[in-house]
Amino acid sequence: MWGRKQKRQQRMPEETKGPNTVPPESGGAKPPAETTAEKSGTPAQQAVTGNPEAKPAEAAKPVAPVAPAAAKPAAPAAPAAAKPAAPAAAKPAAPPKPEGPKPEPWESDLVHALKGQYGSGIKEASTYVGQKYIVVEPAILYEILLRLRDDERFDYCVDITAVHYPKREAQFDVVYILYSFHKNERIRVKTQIKDGDVLRSVVEIWPTANWLEREAYDMFGITFIGHPDLKRILLPEGWKGHPLRKDYPILQQDQDWVRINLGIESGQ
Repeated sequence: MWGRKQKRQQRMPEETKGPNTVPPESGGAKPPAETTAEKSGTPAQQAVTGNPEAKPAEAAKPVAPVAPAAAKPAAPAAPAAAKPAAPAAAKPAAPPKPEGPKPEPWESDLVHALKGQYGSGIKEASTYVGQKYIVVEPAILYEILLRLRDDERFDYCVDITAVHYPKREAQFDVVYILYSFHKNERIRVKTQIKDGDVLRSVVEIWPTANWLEREAYDMFGITFIGHPDLKRILLPEGWKGHPLRKDYPILQQDQDWVRINLGIESGQ
């Protein structure tokens, strides 16, 4: 009977042997001992195989979340110190005004002849920006003008006007502008008179002087002796004052004349 049992065990395939089946010891070579690593295995394998020596892996401790640091309130920015205003750049000095034209001595045969005849009566002979003029004494004015027409052929009296200088002793410059058709030349003759002085009319020399002398009388109050009909030409007769005098206020009106002749009160 023992013999039958031993034969069945020998026929039994190794696949049916359980894990704890230990083959009978034989006199042959023993299998190599298992290494510590193979015996123990990894902790996970030991847990699965039920190795009593295997220690379960320590559970990973959860890491406490780090609370974000509380944001510190930003300190208020210190007000920027007011920068001192930059000093204003100095304005460049205005360039000096260029000198205007100045009168230059007028030298000509006519001037030499007049000075030779009248001497100091010819007070000045100059040119200014191309304009020729002579300044003469009032006493010889009429004679000089007559000679310029007859001898020098200045046959046209262009204008007679005046300039008022109230602070000067001889307050008026009276200016005669003459033209020569023959020479195509212009000349000015000036004289200076005080307020109230009179001049001889030149209507006999140039008939065009009629209205020109009337205008100088009306606007400046200059009297021309020998004029055929010296009266106002722009303002009505009886008007008080002469508007082109510099001491005549620009807004002044003859209030009496306005009230009498227009029947209204002056608005000035």
